[in-house]
Amino acid sequence: MASHRVQPADAGAPTRRQLREAARTRPAAAAAPVAAVVDVVAPERRRTSPLARWGTRAGVLVTLAAVTVAIPLSQGAARSEEGFTDAQADATLPSTVEALTSSATSVLPPASLVSGDATALRASVDVSRSQDREVLPGCDGEANPASANGQVPQSDLCYLWDGKTQLRADAAEALAELNAMWVTRWGTDLCLSSGYRTLAEQRAVKAAKGSLAAPAGRSNHGWGLAVDLCTSQTTGAQWEWLNENAPVFGWENPDWARPGGSGPYERWHWEYTKGVMADGEYYG
Repeated sequence: MASHRVQPADAGAPTRRQLREAARTRPAAAAAPVAAVVDVVAPERRRTSPLARWGTRAGVLVTLAAVTVAIPLSQGAARSEEGFTDAQADATLPSTVEALTSSATSVLPPASLVSGDATALRASVDVSRSQDREVLPGCDGEANPASANGQVPQSDLCYLWDGKTQLRADAAEALAELNAMWVTRWGTDLCLSSGYRTLAEQRAVKAAKGSLAAPAGRSNHGWGLAVDLCTSQTTGAQWEWLNENAPVFGWENPDWARPGGSGPYERWHWEYTKGVMADGEYYG
């Protein structure tokens, strides 16, 4: 039969009886030892828990630093050793727009690497393209066999930029080229007062101007090879510019219309010389 040994009570600890008596006499005081025990234990927990928490946080921070700093640095060092930088890597990637639209990037080298010869070649290409454009839309610039003065078919005539003056196709195209140069210099179109004239129109002009007009059927207006300019362009800088540049495009103020010429003095009268010499009324 087992023996029960009673452990000696701690001399400093209160007995159960003493605790019950204290509880009956001083209820509030009875909780003091328990509170004291809690106060003893809780501060100790408060002192150790922050350390544990900060230790955990420090571990997380160290791990993040290793992932976000150490690994990229090591990869960057590897790329640098291979001679391939981040900027070069980014340059090989398509832009967002290119990726979304699947548009091809330009294969031309940077402008700083293009030679002077290449720039000149590009300029010559631009010039050739501009030359391919029609200076007068719908006008082929071809001269058909001569018909009768004042009776040129409408199919052989072209309207100029003012929408009312007509000339033979080749003369019209040459004058349109001159006009394009004029616009570049002066900012406005050449002002025209007359172009092709039918026989009826030649008779009316002869009746109105007398000796200042050629006989009906003998005017180069009847061939669609002559124009009359507005008088505002027959003096000063514009007049000088025309005399210097118009011959380049085949247009001249003929000798007979100049001071001392065989005909009336008409600064405003200009003719397409090539056409006049071949098919018109040439007064040389």
